[in-house]
Amino acid sequence: MTPAFWKDRRVFVTGHTGFKGAWLVALLHHLGARVTGYALDPPTSPSLFEAAHLADCVEDLRADVRDAQAVEDAMCQTDAEIIIHLAAQSLVRTSYKDPLDTYATNVMGTAHVLNAAHRAMSAVVLIATTDKVYAHGALDRPFREDDPLGGQADPYSASKACAEMVAAQYAQTLGETCSVLTARAGNVIGGGDFADDRILPDAVRAFSRGERLALRYPQAVRPWQHVLDPLIGYLTLCERSFKKSHEFSGAWNFGPDADHEWSVEELVQDFARHWPGAAWQWQAGLHPPETHILRLDSSKARERLDWQCRLLMEEALRWSADFYQAMARGVDVRALMQQQIEDYLAKCASF
Repeated sequence: MTPAFWKDRRVFVTGHTGFKGAWLVALLHHLGARVTGYALDPPTSPSLFEAAHLADCVEDLRADVRDAQAVEDAMCQTDAEIIIHLAAQSLVRTSYKDPLDTYATNVMGTAHVLNAAHRAMSAVVLIATTDKVYAHGALDRPFREDDPLGGQADPYSASKACAEMVAAQYAQTLGETCSVLTARAGNVIGGGDFADDRILPDAVRAFSRGERLALRYPQAVRPWQHVLDPLIGYLTLCERSFKKSHEFSGAWNFGPDADHEWSVEELVQDFARHWPGAAWQWQAGLHPPETHILRLDSSKARERLDWQCRLLMEEALRWSADFYQAMARGVDVRALMQQQIEDYLAKCASF
C-alpha cells in the first residue's frame, strides 16, 4: 500500500458507521483521502464511530443499501473513484432470527452497490464478504479462492456466498469499465468493537462486570487477525487494481498464516491476561451450528500483493485490550485510533 496514492483520492465507503468501517474511515483520513460514507446509524451503543467523532472525517450520509435509487444518487453525486462496500448484516445468530433482512441487505444491497458503481463509472469496487463463503466438506487444508462456494450452514454465510456470485456476474457485465474485487477476510478483532455475539466485545463486557464469560464453542478454530491487517489488504488490492485494472480482479483471501490460527479458548486465555480476575466457562446447551475449524490460504495475497498480517495474535490482543481499557479511562478515542494506525504503518514500513 502506497500512502501517496490515497492523497485526495475520492473513496465511497458503505457501512462506515460500523466497527470495521470506523477503522477504515480513520485510516483513509490519516492517508488524506476524500471519503464519503453511506450507512445506517451506528449499529451499537456505544459505538466507535461516535466515540471517535469520525463524522468530522467523512461526508456522512445516512441511508440504506437496500434503497437502490439512494445508493445510485449518492455514488454518482460524489464522483467516487474507488468503492469499498462493507455495509452488511454481519452476525450469524441474527441471521437465524431475521433471514429475510439478512438476504435483503447482503445480497440485494451488494447488487445495488455494484449497479451504482457502474452508473457512476467508478474505476474499482471492492465487496467485503467473509471467510464463511466456502463449501465445507472433508477438506483438510485451508480454503483457497478457487474452492467451491457454499454457505448452506446459516443464512449469513449463504447471503455472503450469494454476494460473491452477484459480484462475479457484475464483473462480467462491467467488462473493461470497472474492476470488481471481493475480499474474504478472517475474523477481525480490535479496540472499539461493541457488537453482540463477538468474542472480544462479549469478553470485555463480562470481564468489566466481574462475570464469567460464557463460551459456546471453546475449541472452534478461526483465522483471527487485527482489524487493520485486512483493511490494509483491501487498500493495497484497490490500489493495485486501480493501476493495473483487471489483472487483480476477482476473489482474495486475507487471513493469518496457519501457525497463527488459534482456538476460541486460546484467544480468550491470552486476552484474559490483560484483565485481572477474568474468568470463563463453557456454556452448555443447544446453540446454532458453527464450523469447528475454518482456515484460509492467503498465499495469493502474500505473493501478488506482498501482504501479510503484520501483528502477531499476542500483539493484536494486547493492542485491543489497551484500547478498551484506555476508552474506559476516558482517553480521547480519536487519538487512540490515530496512535495505533501510526504504530501499525510504522510496523509495515519496517518489513
